[in-house]
Amino acid sequence: MYFTDRGIEELAARRGEEEVSFAWLAEQLRFFVDLHPDFETPVERLATWLARLDDDEDAQDD
Repeated sequence: MYFTDRGIEELAARRGEEEVSFAWLAEQLRFFVDLHPDFETPVERLATWLARLDDDEDAQDD
């Protein structure tokens, strides 16, 4: 188990029943980076990965 799994499990336990938009998530990520600029690169990588999830599926269909 990775250390990050604890945070992911807490997120699922506390907010797993909620529905949010990607616009809301993007705003929260911006806010987080404003508070914690050292995390700009990992947040950028996560956001890019989320944005391109469908690209991987399209590539597998070819």
